[in-house]
Amino acid sequence: MRRGRWRTLGGALVRVILVWAVSTLTMLALAGILPDFRLRAGDGDSVTEIGLTAAWGAGAFGLLSALVWPVLVRALLLVPALVLGLLVFFLNGSLLLLALSLIPSGRGEVAPETAVVVAAVMSAVASATSTALAVRDDEAYRRRLHRLADRRRRRTRHKGAPGPGEAAPGLVFLQLDGVGYETLRRAAGSGLMPTVAGLLDGSHRLTAWRTDWSSQTGASQLGILHGSTFDVPAFRWYEKDTGEVVVCNRPTSAAELQRRAIARTGDGGLLTLDGASRGNLFSGGADQLALVLSVSARRGRANRSRAGYFAYFCDPANAVRTALSFVAEVAREIGQSLRARLRGERPRVARGGLYPLIRAFATVVERDVVVAAVIGDMLAGRAAIYADLVAYDEVAHHSGPHGRDTDRVLARLDRSLALLARVAEHVPREYRIVLLSDHGQSPGETFLGRYGLTLKDLVRAGCGLPVSRRAGRTPSGAEARAAVLAALHRPVEEGARAHPGRGPDPVVLASGNLGLISFPDLPGRASRERIERAHPALLATLANHPGIGFLLVDGEVLGPGGRVARLDEPGAAEELLARFGPGAARAVRRTDAFPHVADVMVNSAYEPGTGAVHAFEEQIGSHGGLGGEQGRPFLMWPTELSEPEPDLVGAEAVHEVLRRWLREADGPQVPLAPPADGVEGAAGAHGAAGVSVEPAGRPVEEPRPGGGKSGSLPSAGVPARDEIR
Repeated sequence: MRRGRWRTLGGALVRVILVWAVSTLTMLALAGILPDFRLRAGDGDSVTEIGLTAAWGAGAFGLLSALVWPVLVRALLLVPALVLGLLVFFLNGSLLLLALSLIPSGRGEVAPETAVVVAAVMSAVASATSTALAVRDDEAYRRRLHRLADRRRRRTRHKGAPGPGEAAPGLVFLQLDGVGYETLRRAAGSGLMPTVAGLLDGSHRLTAWRTDWSSQTGASQLGILHGSTFDVPAFRWYEKDTGEVVVCNRPTSAAELQRRAIARTGDGGLLTLDGASRGNLFSGGADQLALVLSVSARRGRANRSRAGYFAYFCDPANAVRTALSFVAEVAREIGQSLRARLRGERPRVARGGLYPLIRAFATVVERDVVVAAVIGDMLAGRAAIYADLVAYDEVAHHSGPHGRDTDRVLARLDRSLALLARVAEHVPREYRIVLLSDHGQSPGETFLGRYGLTLKDLVRAGCGLPVSRRAGRTPSGAEARAAVLAALHRPVEEGARAHPGRGPDPVVLASGNLGLISFPDLPGRASRERIERAHPALLATLANHPGIGFLLVDGEVLGPGGRVARLDEPGAAEELLARFGPGAARAVRRTDAFPHVADVMVNSAYEPGTGAVHAFEEQIGSHGGLGGEQGRPFLMWPTELSEPEPDLVGAEAVHEVLRRWLREADGPQVPLAPPADGVEGAAGAHGAAGVSVEPAGRPVEEPRPGGGKSGSLPSAGVPARDEIR
C-alpha cells in the first residue's frame, strides 16, 4: 500500500512538472512574439537566465491561480454571473502582473493589455496539458475522481452513513430541452449522436410520450418535477383575479407556480430526498440547487441558485476556456446568421441584437456549469439528480429544429452525455442515467412572416380598435433569455408587462403557436355570447383566418367555416380536432377546466403533411400548442428499471414513472404532509428545501438515506473536462 501511495505521489509530481514545463515554454514563446512582453533585465541576459525567469514567472502564475483565484471568485459572490465572466480576463491578467512582479531583479515586464492575452493563453495551455495527461492516464483520472469523492464523503460523514459500495443506485435525469422523439431517433440513427446510439443498442430503451395542450417547459417541467400541471394553460397568461400576467420563465412566477403545485399535491417534489436540481425552472424539492429559476429572485449569499456559476468559475482554467468558447459561439452564430441571409433561406427570423450573446450563454456557459454541477453531484453520491440542458431548444427557436445549426448543437450535447457516462464509471456509487425531454419543436414560418401582422394586430382589427400601420414583432421568450436575465440580476422578463391594467383593450399573449386573449373589462370567464355582444366580428375574424386552426371559448371549440363543437358532446370535438393528432380533444377539454384559462384560446393552423405550424412569437421552431413534433417528447431509460406504461400522456404521468424508478432504486420517497389551512405559503417555502410542514407550519427535517439530514451535503461543482466542447 505504501508503494502504491509513493507511486501515486510520484505520478502527480511528474504531471505538475510537465504542466510547469509546458507553461514555461508557452511564456517564452509569447515573450518572443509579443512586443510588449519581455523576460530579461537587459540585452546581456543569457538564454539560461531568460529560461529561469520564464520558469519562475510560470510557477508563480500557476501558484497564484491555484491559491488566489478561488478567493477572488468567492469575494465576487454577489456580482452578476455574466459580469464575472467579463471580469475573467481582467482578473487573470492581474494575477500575471502580480506573478511577474515577484521575479527577482525585475526581469519580467508586460503591458497591462498584453498581460490579459498572455494570461488567457497560459491558462488555456495549462488546462489543455493537464487534461491531456489525465486522458492518457485513465488510472490517474479514476484516482482523481475517487479522491474528490472521498474528500466530499469525509466532509459529510455521519454516524450510520453507508460506506462505499453500500449505497443503492442513484438516478441521473438529464433533460435535453426541446429535443423531440423523432429528432432524437434521427440524430442517433444518422451517427450524429453516437453516445445515444450506443446506449440504445445496448443498455437503454426509448419511447415517446404526449404533452398536454401547453407543450412548453413551464408546464412540462412543473409536472415532471412536482407532479402537477393543473392551471398552467400556456407559457404566459393573464389572471383576472389579480390583474397579473404570469410568465413561466419569470422567477417570481416560477416560485408561485411551484408553491401552487406543492399545495395541490401535498408533496415537496421528485427530488425531496437527497436530490439536486441543476439548470431548471423549478427546484423539484431538491436541497442542492444551481441555476434554478424559481429561487433566482432571492438576493444575497443565501441564493444558492447562482452558486453553480461560482463553483465552476473558481478554477481560472475553466473560466478562460468557457470564455473563449463563448466568444467562438458568438462568432459562429453571427456567421450562420449571415450565411442564412446571403442564401435567402426561408423561413427566417431576425437574429441580431443580444441574441448571439444569449445563444452563447445557453450553448456554452449554462452547459458547462450544469455538466460540472452534475459531475460534482455524482462525486458526492447524491441519490437523485435532475438537470436541464437548454442548448438545442434555444438554437432551434431561431434556426429551425432541423438543419446544420441544430445538428452541431446535438453533437456537442452528445459529447456532454459521453463525458457524464465516463464519469459514472469512476464514482463511488452506481448511477443509472435517464434521458428525457419536456417537449419537441415544430417548424414553420411565423404568423407575422406569413400574413404580415401579429395575432395582437388581428385581434385589435376584429375588435374595431386601431391597428399600428407598422407591424410590430412579438419578442421570443425562451428559457435561455430568462437565465441570462437572472444572471444579470434582472428577474423580470423583458418586454412583458406584469400588470397590463384594466380597460377595454384586450390582453393578447403568445406561447409559441398558442395564443391567449383576455378581456379585463369582462369579469370572470367570458362566454361566446358575451364576447360577441362586446365585439361582434372578433370570433368570426379569428376562426376563419387561414393561419388559425381553432379557438376554445368557454367549453366550445370554434373552427373554420362557422363549425362549432361543444366539449361535452361525445365525439364532436374529436372530429373537429382530428388533424391535430390523437388526444387533442382530451388535452383541450382538460385545459378548458382550468380556473385561469383565457377567454379565447387560439391554436395556429397545422399542416400534417409538413408538420408546420405558425408561431405567434418570432420563432421558426416553436412549441406551446398542438400540432406536430412539439407534442411528442421522448423518455429513454436503462433496462434495469421497469417499463413505463404504454402511451404516456401528460407530464404528470411521467412524474409517476420517475417516482416509481426512485422507489425501485432506493425505497419509497416520503411526501410532505398535507398543509393545514393558512399554511400553503409554508408548504411552498419549505417544500423547495426538502422538508415537511407540520400543521403549525414548523419545518421538520426529513431523514436522508443512511440517516443524513436535509441540507447535510454541500454544494458541489468540479471542472468540466474538454470533451464537453
